[in-house]
Parts: sequence; C-alpha cells; structure tokens
Amino acid sequence: MDDSAPRREPPYVRIAADIRSRIESGELRPGERVPSTREITRRWGVAMATATRALAVLRDEGLILPRPGVGSVVRRTVQPRGAERPQPRRARPRSTETGLSHTAIVRAAIAVADAEGIDGLSMRRVAAQLGVTTMALYRYVSAKSDLVRQMADAVFTEHALPDPPRDWLTGLELAARRHWEMFRRHPWMARLVSLPRPLLTRGAIAQTEWMMRLLTARGHDPSTALRAVASLTGYVYGMAGQLGLDAEEEKETGLSSAEWWEVQEEHLAPFEESGDYPVLFAVPEPPDIDAVFDFGLRRLLDGLAGFFGPGEEGGPSDSARDDSPSIG
Repeated sequence: MDDSAPRREPPYVRIAADIRSRIESGELRPGERVPSTREITRRWGVAMATATRALAVLRDEGLILPRPGVGSVVRRTVQPRGAERPQPRRARPRSTETGLSHTAIVRAAIAVADAEGIDGLSMRRVAAQLGVTTMALYRYVSAKSDLVRQMADAVFTEHALPDPPRDWLTGLELAARRHWEMFRRHPWMARLVSLPRPLLTRGAIAQTEWMMRLLTARGHDPSTALRAVASLTGYVYGMAGQLGLDAEEEKETGLSSAEWWEVQEEHLAPFEESGDYPVLFAVPEPPDIDAVFDFGLRRLLDGLAGFFGPGEEGGPSDSARDDSPSIG
C-alpha cells in the first residue's frame, strides 16, 4: 500500500473545517459558544461520536476550549478577521507534492516531543514542523490521541528486540536494558507507559510476548510469566519516570542534574555540618541514575533467578510452581 496516498476526508474533518472557517472569518468570535455535539448531529445528520470528534479536532488546534455550564467556546487568543471578507481557501497540495504521509507525521511528532516534551506536542506544532496546515494532518490521523499512540508504537518498533537468546535470564536483562535505552532517547515515553493501563499497540504487545515466551519455553505457565514480566517492566517504567521528570526539570530550569546539585551545596551545608547525618554525607557524590538503574536491575534479576531457577535449560522450581497467587 502506498503510504503517501491520503484517505478521503471523513465527515468529522469536514465539520471541523466548517466551524474553523467560521472562527477565522470572525463569524464566531472569541468567547462565543460553538455548536454543541447535539447541534452538530442535528445540523449535519451525523452520529454523536462524529460530532465529538469534530470538536476534538478544534480543541487540538487550540481554537476552542470547554467551559463548564456553557459548552465549547472560541478561545480568546484566536484572532478573527473581523469585517474582512473571507478569502476562498487555496486547494491543498497533494501529499505527493508535500511529502506528507503517516510516517512523516509520526516522525515529525516524535522530533517535537524529543525537543519539547510531550506537553509541547500539539497538532499545530507538528503541522508547523512539516510546513503544512493543521487540518492536513487529520487526513492521516484522527486526533492527537491517535497520533500519540502511533508515536509510541513507532518508538517501541524502533527498539524491537532481536531473536531471543537460549538463556531466559540473559533475555530478560537484554529486554530491560533495551527499554532503558528507549527511555533514555525518548524521555517523554515514560508519561505514556503504565502497568494498569498498558499501551495496546503492536510494538508494545510484541515485546511483552517476546519476554513471556522466554519463560513459557522453559515450562512456566503464562500467568506466572506475565507477573514476572510485569514486575520487570514495572521497575524499568518507574525508573524511566525519573528520567522523564529530570528532562522536564532541565527544560524548565536550564540546569542539568549535575548543575542542580552544585546549586544545592549551600542549602545542604547546614545539614552536613550538623553531624546528624554522618552516613548519608559519607557518600562522596550524588547517585548516578544509570548506576542506580543497573544496581536495581541486577538485584531484581537475581530475585527472579532465585524464583524460577537457573538460566539456560532451567525449568520451573518448586517455588515457581507453588508460590504463585492468582491474578484478580
């Protein structure tokens, strides 16, 4: 299939374009209410889900915002054209002329998130990165949430795991370190991953399956394998959250972690001089996050090895068979 071939504009895109035109022309002024989902369903004869999607497009563009008790209203930052006569829109260039495609959009969005964090990502910002109109993006992605899901899937796919090794313990360590590398390159990903509500994308699911098979191939049942994998990935996700927070703090303050610690020396001096914390201040330097991750990962793997038995051809140990409470 040709990735550059655009889809036909669905109804919600056309509805969003119509309301957007009314906002830009000044017909709908800042603070005024835009058509509600119910009004859209009646006027355009579409389902409620379609109406909701149309308004989501306008919110993603920053043109409208919800107001409790009123509905969606035009943002006051929007600059209407006032009494100017609306100019007819020029036909958008075809995607083959602009290079616009699903892949190009996702890559541009990842670049924006890498540079500005996930909070800096918007459909408008991605469109500016590509040099196209915001509405052009909606021919390829249905909403910002859809784009974020595709970004996450692309990142997981970029860090796909190789053929599994014979030793299950080596395999789990390889997977954990590959994930850590992924979060190192894309700290914003830490905001998207969760154990209770995991990313249900092909790339993420494939990696979970890869790790579980390392254990089921040695005779362990799938439920126990999933608990082990969830424990491991949960540790990585938790540490990755620290990476994400550090990246956000550095963007906000302009200070790296090392520079931040230097600034804190004066604040810490009274605590050290008090003599109340001799053990803590006996450590010559702050902990390095990579070293902490490595230490914790090795201890976690040691624990899994004690539970499941040795690597290579090790089968289920007695504890692996018996000490396995059911989920739910």
